[in-house]
Amino acid sequence: MSDTFPINTALRDAISARLAGFERLEHSHEGLKRAAVTMTVIDDGNGQGAFILTKRAPRMNRHAGQWALPGGRLDPGETPEVAALRELEEEVNLTLPPEAILGCLDDYPTRSGYLITPVVVWAGQDRRFDRKPDEVASIHRIGFPVLFAPGSPEFVSIPESDRPVIRMPIAGTKIHAPTAAVIYQFREVALAGKATRVSHLEQPVFAWR
Repeated sequence: MSDTFPINTALRDAISARLAGFERLEHSHEGLKRAAVTMTVIDDGNGQGAFILTKRAPRMNRHAGQWALPGGRLDPGETPEVAALRELEEEVNLTLPPEAILGCLDDYPTRSGYLITPVVVWAGQDRRFDRKPDEVASIHRIGFPVLFAPGSPEFVSIPESDRPVIRMPIAGTKIHAPTAAVIYQFREVALAGKATRVSHLEQPVFAWR
């Protein structure tokens, strides 16, 4: 695997082709609230590929202070793709057209009662964004090579579940599922071309609420 990911047409075409060839798994949303998150492909400031990761504001009603991908609940009548672009604009003031959507990853049901659809979008270079203070404490560009660091991801056991908990060392901390599961599958499918599944991966107990 290359340790460089130039943010160019070749990268966009490669990610788009891998997502198009990936048979994503849809999950029944019965009893679950629908949500979408964005894996936003953007430059790292030096012409290399990265994605947008946020830290949620400390006064949020749910999951305050946690690391997250831009996203949120679907409004009535929305598709995951429409919701993902809307949430991206609302949270980080980044407006992208529908043709920026490259594809979707597997649905991920959460312990807290949501069904998350990850939407991969292309922002490319020279994009400006800014946080919405009441929702986002900080915004970070995470370079793709970080996702392939030795020992990443980590899989750990917990007594509350027989499923492995996934976490990824990013930005000097440990990112947990569901965010870690989405990031890991993006790495595997969009960057490495592997049909890796993640819906079986567990979340830490603090995320079950």
